[in-house]
Amino acid sequence: MNELANLRSMLLAKRSELAERRDHARLHARRAAGPLDPDFAEQAVERQNDDVVARIGESATDEIAAIDRALNRIDQGLYGICAKCGEEIDPRRLVARPYADLCLRCSE
Repeated sequence: MNELANLRSMLLAKRSELAERRDHARLHARRAAGPLDPDFAEQAVERQNDDVVARIGESATDEIAAIDRALNRIDQGLYGICAKCGEEIDPRRLVARPYADLCLRCSE
């Protein structure tokens, strides 16, 4: 398999993991596990947990969108090229963040 095919497989696996996390957060938000505890103090803790889980779901959704953009750039032959300035993205940045669409200079 070539490097882009390996990258595509890795991105698709990460996307699947994130979709599962996002879906779990959505179920949690709908109180799939049941209603809030009758104890007020416990309700406060549950609501804090709800906020954390909601942020996890939002983060997963954002990361899925970034992965989808990276997959599209692979398909278009634009992967590794900065979407803003058109310069090559440093390969070290792509190792750290494989779905980066901006070079370091443009992302700042």
